[in-house]
Amino acid sequence: QVQLVESGGGLVQPGGSLRLSCAASGIIFHYYNMAWYRQAPGKQRELVATIYTRYNTEYTDSVKGRFTISRDNAKNTVYLQMDSLKPEDTAVYYCHNQAGDWGQGTQVTVSS
Repeated sequence: QVQLVESGGGLVQPGGSLRLSCAASGIIFHYYNMAWYRQAPGKQRELVATIYTRYNTEYTDSVKGRFTISRDNAKNTVYLQMDSLKPEDTAVYYCHNQAGDWGQGTQVTVSS
């Protein structure tokens, strides 16, 4: 059974940082591209960042230069380092793998 478990969300002030983690089980982790999505209230879920099996990465324009996706295959974990956070980054963040599995999501709120 595949499980993706996110952690690391919370409340942070504008300009602050958070690091999200997604621990995977039930898959051969290094075989899969991994991604982070987010969904703000009243909006569609959007792709934030992708890391491929060869460690190359892609980002949506709104987070380029502020967010960094990484992976540790030894720990079956993908991370999202989020810096210079803005109120518009407020959303539930979801981990997703190439096979179509989703985590339960972790709330990120950026507010003063």
